[in-house]
Amino acid sequence: MSFSFPQVVHPYVEQARQHRARLAADPHRPAYHFTAPANWLNDPNGLIQHDGLYHLFYQHNPHATVSATKHWGHAVSRDLAHWEDWPIALAPAPGTADQDGCFSGCIVVHNGDPTMIYTGVRVDETGRKRQRPCVAVSYDGMVTWERYAGNPVIPAPPTDMDIFAFRDHAVWREADGWYHLVGSGIRQVGGAALLYRSDDLVNWEYLNPLYVGDMHQLDPLFTGIMWECPDFFRLGDRHMLVVSVFDHVRGDTGAAFPMIHHSVYFSGDYADHCLTASYAGLVDYGRSWYAPQSFTDDQGRRIMFGWLREERAFEAQRAAGWSGAMSLPRVLTLRPNGRLGQTPVPEVELLRGVSQSWEGLTLSPGEPLVLDGAEGNTFELVAELWPAEAARVGLIARAAPDGSEATRIVYDQAEGRVTLDTSQASLDPATRRVARHAPLRIAQGEPLRLRVFVDRSIVEVFANDDVCITSRVYPTKPDSLGVALFAEGGSARLEWLERWAMRGIW
Repeated sequence: MSFSFPQVVHPYVEQARQHRARLAADPHRPAYHFTAPANWLNDPNGLIQHDGLYHLFYQHNPHATVSATKHWGHAVSRDLAHWEDWPIALAPAPGTADQDGCFSGCIVVHNGDPTMIYTGVRVDETGRKRQRPCVAVSYDGMVTWERYAGNPVIPAPPTDMDIFAFRDHAVWREADGWYHLVGSGIRQVGGAALLYRSDDLVNWEYLNPLYVGDMHQLDPLFTGIMWECPDFFRLGDRHMLVVSVFDHVRGDTGAAFPMIHHSVYFSGDYADHCLTASYAGLVDYGRSWYAPQSFTDDQGRRIMFGWLREERAFEAQRAAGWSGAMSLPRVLTLRPNGRLGQTPVPEVELLRGVSQSWEGLTLSPGEPLVLDGAEGNTFELVAELWPAEAARVGLIARAAPDGSEATRIVYDQAEGRVTLDTSQASLDPATRRVARHAPLRIAQGEPLRLRVFVDRSIVEVFANDDVCITSRVYPTKPDSLGVALFAEGGSARLEWLERWAMRGIW
């Protein structure tokens, strides 16, 4: 149906404005990465462009900064840069298959109507948390949603495998009907993406696992005991399966960070309802990135958002009154050998403000070269550096004048890797401070190209259009704002650097 987008008038929308105004001065709350109005946010859900409007749904607890009582939050945009809150799309309903939570899912258009496929959670009489696929439909431009009376549409997982976990959904159309992946795990085997087919989105036939991981393989890519948030799509002449790896067995020992979470993609050929993968890699090498989802817009671009998890103690999140943010939207491309390429959508440039530039600077080993006038906590920076004789070259951001706090982006020529080092980003011992590495081999005669987005507690790094690393940082000092360049083990050269102050998205 055709729908003209009204200014939605709803008590929640006004409440959201009040929450955003109240929290705007928080020094760690992002200004140009999407956050919920308040309280808890996790996975992006239901990403879609419909009748020209971009919709971002997300896992949301509107009542507290903890992962409980999941709702579907909702925001819309006309340009992927500026956003407005809409009413909560879906909340747990007593007596239904989702009375204890409306977990992650996707949205497709079926017979002209936006249709949501999500995980309904209900705790049964034995105390077991049952997670099953459910459906809801919108007839008013995705403002309100009506549950399908026959939910859940798949009453139980397949019985021919020892399955544990059965949640999160990717749905797409092929010539002979709708296809549907559910995230799962096969006990003592590994993560699995289970494939179903339907004519109508409510009657589903189980086919087979599209792809199964190996929980015993630790190198070069660990894929864990189960998979969440499957995403499946064609990119160039390949198909991509993206999954989020969940593993509590090999997780960290710290109480605030007990599990392994990272997002993996498999690239290969799709035939006979199976994926034959020829390449696998991490979507983002930072620990903060998780649970991505993508969609195709009207321009034919495949666009992805990811959840940026907090890396500070739960007590700090509760005190702040909010938790979680979204990455910038990224355009996905196919790189050589089936690798996944990612760049920020061009619309992000609509947020650019005042710019400054530097060029033709020699970086000598020793003290970093401070860029006067570049300091700040909400900016975008693009740089082209020639490592030359330097063993390592890079950028420092969110630096205190006395050096007590700083985040470093380092390219190591011998190691062939780029590192986002937050080990000294904060003096707060309750924050997670680590160095995250990504492989990056720069060809002879090619510079190091960095595109860095600093947004208070977010540092999102794109290197040579080839790898991404995203982390969260929580400087304690109000003057931890400095920006500098450095070289180690020899001289390097800055060809050029441009920096923009970034405006907020509201």
